[in-house]
Amino acid sequence: MNSALLSDAKFDPWWWEWAPRAEPLEMPLPNRADVVVVGSGYTGLMAALTLARAGREVLVCEADRIGFGASTRNGGQVGSGNQRFTVQALINRYGREQAHALIREGIAALDYVRSFIQTEKIQCHLRTNGRFRGASRPEHYEAMAKDMADLKAIGDVDYEMVSASELANEIDSRLFHGGAVLPNDLSVHPALYHEGLMQRALEAGAALHSLTRVTSIEQSAGGAQVVTERGRVQCDQVLVATNGYTSPVSGDLYERFVPVAAAMIATAELSPNLITHLMPKARVYGDTLRVHHYFQPSPDNKRLLFGGRLAGPAGSTNPAHFAPLHVDMLRVFPALADVPISHCWSGNVAITRDGLPHIGVSGCVYHAMGYNGSGVARASHGGHQVALQMLGQSDDLTAWNALAFERFPFRPFARLGVSLAITWKRWQDRRS
Repeated sequence: MNSALLSDAKFDPWWWEWAPRAEPLEMPLPNRADVVVVGSGYTGLMAALTLARAGREVLVCEADRIGFGASTRNGGQVGSGNQRFTVQALINRYGREQAHALIREGIAALDYVRSFIQTEKIQCHLRTNGRFRGASRPEHYEAMAKDMADLKAIGDVDYEMVSASELANEIDSRLFHGGAVLPNDLSVHPALYHEGLMQRALEAGAALHSLTRVTSIEQSAGGAQVVTERGRVQCDQVLVATNGYTSPVSGDLYERFVPVAAAMIATAELSPNLITHLMPKARVYGDTLRVHHYFQPSPDNKRLLFGGRLAGPAGSTNPAHFAPLHVDMLRVFPALADVPISHCWSGNVAITRDGLPHIGVSGCVYHAMGYNGSGVARASHGGHQVALQMLGQSDDLTAWNALAFERFPFRPFARLGVSLAITWKRWQDRRS
């Protein structure tokens, strides 16, 4: 790998070129609100929108600029998240009935975000272009075929298997041994989607405050007092929607997940002919490695956007931390060996012990979080559903409510443990 190809990269998300983060506005903090939402990503803004449209006075508190976190940094791939487990693995862990409910919840999340964007007419390059998931080893192909058949039987999920001999129809790479297509998965420009969601929340009357870090949440018989660096706010309910950016301020929620740094790189502009040759159907793409990758052409069809785990802390501006991701990209597409990298960026995803999202409440403090790297659909759906529960309008709780939200033992060391596990899994991937 030529390290000079990363030397001139910008360390801001390429998505922000089209949707830059707004400068914070100077607004006085109210003394009271019906609901305080902590966090301004998809979960927080979707909940704020749902609550505000129902007549609630909503205050959103964000420690940084609105949408600074993973909601405007992610890969732009939108799926159910069901491919993170095999159907049989879920059945073995939870039993058939609960496993089926979890699968259907993932499908509902995908359907919800598609319908929401279309109904609200948010201009974020929504495309139902489908997902191609490449089998990284020969034996992965048969396992994938079985799991796709199980998903079809349970959730009526459409799919198509692509044999190794048909691979060129999907991707110009010799790295895979066939794969599967999920034709109903989506792609979006995540920062433009977030911007549209933010505008809808503002129009509904929600108040959004940047640079308003929450320092404590104090519950009492009459509700809660949310203490921020800019003052105190009394409220009836609180929603913690900080996902991979949750701090110890949120009490034991902090102990229930580990933030992991995910990264992306964007190539310099490529010729349209090359993009079409590499990815003929312009889908979203992934693999079956233990430490998986995800990639797609940019919405303007001029760049490759490639993501995976970061070899360093989230927010790093060290090119060396992105170099392994660049190497992985070239394994998939050797034809890009001389193409410079224009942007490198990263953010935190929240990894839970069970690999699943969680919605719940303690007193008057609700939470929705733990999307494990599949947050566009899950966070949007989770934000809407938890808001309905806060309003008392939800007849049925989600399958995510029924899960025990387990703590990580020895939480101060869990992040190191996860990092070591990722390193071990990456070594296994390379070895195989």
